[in-house]
Formats: sequence, structure tokens, C-alpha cells
Amino acid sequence: MKEISKLLDYRPEIKVLDATIRDGGLVNDFYFTDEFVKELYLTNVKAGVDYMEFGYRASKEMFDETKFGKWKFATDEDIRAIVGENNTDLKISIMADVGRCDFRNDIKPRSESPVDMIRVACYIHQIPAAIEMIEDAHAKGYETTCNIMAISTSGEQDWRAALDMVAQSSVDCIYIVDSYGSLYPEQIARICELYNEYAFKYGKQTGMHAHNNQQLAFANTIEAVGDGVNYLDATYGCLGRGAGNCAMELLIGFLKNPKYNIYPVLQFLEKYIEPLKKEGLIWGYDVPYFVTGLLNQHPRTAIAFTGEKRTDYTEFYDLMTVKD
Repeated sequence: MKEISKLLDYRPEIKVLDATIRDGGLVNDFYFTDEFVKELYLTNVKAGVDYMEFGYRASKEMFDETKFGKWKFATDEDIRAIVGENNTDLKISIMADVGRCDFRNDIKPRSESPVDMIRVACYIHQIPAAIEMIEDAHAKGYETTCNIMAISTSGEQDWRAALDMVAQSSVDCIYIVDSYGSLYPEQIARICELYNEYAFKYGKQTGMHAHNNQQLAFANTIEAVGDGVNYLDATYGCLGRGAGNCAMELLIGFLKNPKYNIYPVLQFLEKYIEPLKKEGLIWGYDVPYFVTGLLNQHPRTAIAFTGEKRTDYTEFYDLMTVKD
């Protein structure tokens, strides 16, 4: 049984990262207004959030700019237009997907950028390519993370091999990513122990990025806190792909660090998240997302099903469990 102090005590090492623009951008193709992004930035500053992720640094050679809002590409110029010189304690991050980012050309040296952290996202078979990106970003002066996606589809032997390679790189933090929202707190506890084994051996941090398919994103995140994970992702109102993520309001309300302030979080929910729902933007827990989480499958089919406003859940379950 974990020590209760791990959950109830003040731990200054904990860092909260707001992924609303990046993960939420998967809901609306990154078409956030400048007002929304600016107010979110100011809210994070007031709330004491440690990092704000402004989106992806996707390659404009690979993605059609006319089909996405600018935060799909999160250029230094667009970020600087929001944050200026960012003379605050809030740090700025972006995500770069392996194979979807021209990192050598599109990521400039840290001295020329408002960005503080590059988060490299990859699947377990892409670890060597991820390490190449991490080393490039580190050499340019950035903090770095490695976000290993869809870990629920791999086994312990693969995890160990991947973690041993990543932990010996220049990476600062290695993230547990429950991409399909299929994991339970008991599994998270064992995974945290494994990640920490390699991370602590080489002086690295570990992080947690949860999805809410089975309404466990918050539970899994605070489980990770109790297991010694210090970097925690959340989004306002759970806004994120499919079932969404760990809710920022829940996490800020839970953490005991007096630097965090729940009041501006609630204000942003009221003024900016609720209107998105009224405009028809769809995200958050729903039965189809539960089904894909339960079956440890990508939520793309559930996203399409929900988008069609279907409620024939048994038909969906039958479709997802059919055997070839």
C-alpha cells in the first residue's frame, strides 16, 4: 500500500502541463480563436500551471494548411503573438510527432524561440527516431520529453527495451500515455514502478497523460502521483480527443501545492469551455468511447459513431468485437 503522504503532502517537484490546445485541437482541427488561446494562457498564469502546450509543430509539407487551424503547426511567430516575451513562471511547450515533423528545419534554436519544451511523441517501434529528435532538441537548448503512445498495446518486454534506450538519451521526462483510456489504476501502479525504475536510474522524471474513455483519467493521474510521477497532463473541462483527458479543474483541486489556484480555472470553464459545448463541439465520456477503451482499441471508430449521433450501442459493440 502506498504511503498516504504521497497523496496528501505538498510535493514541490510536481509540474502540471495544460494540453488543452494540443489535445483539444484534435476535436476542432485546431481552430481556436486568438482570444481563446490568449485567455487560456492568462488563466494558466493565474492558476499557477507550470507548462502550456500550444499545439503540434507539424510539417506544412505533410499537412494541408487550409484544413487546419494554426495550432496544428504552432509556429514560433504565432506563439509569440500570444505570449510576447512571456515574462512569467509559465513555460511553453509544443508536441512533435515522429514522422510528422520536419524537426531539423522547423524547430529553431531555443535562443530564437518562445518555446521551452519539446515533447516528442512516438509509438514504441519508433523509439530510435524519437531519440534522434530528442537529441536534436536537447542540442538546441530545449527541455524534452518522450511521450510513448498506446503503451497498452505492448508488453513488459517491449516497455523495458524502449525505456532502457530512452532513459539513456538526453530526455528530461518519460511519459506514460494511456492513449486508448484502457488502463486501470492497478495497472498504472505497476507501469509507474517500471517507468520509474529506468527513469530514476538515469536521473530522469516520469509523466502521466491519461484519457477518459472509462472515466478513469483523473483516477489514473492521481494514482501516478502516489507512485512518484511528477509531470501531470490535464485539459480544461477534459477537452481532448474523443473521451478527453484528465480534467484540469479536478487536478488543480486535488494538488496540495498552494501555488495552484482553482478560481481562474473555474472562470475559464464558465466563459470559454461551456460556450464550446453550446456551439456543438463534441467531446467527453460516452458509451462508444467506453467500448473502445474496454477493448483496448483506438477511438477513431467511436469518434465517427458519436459524430453521427448514433445511440445503437449494442450494434457498435457487435461491430467492435466481430472476429474475422
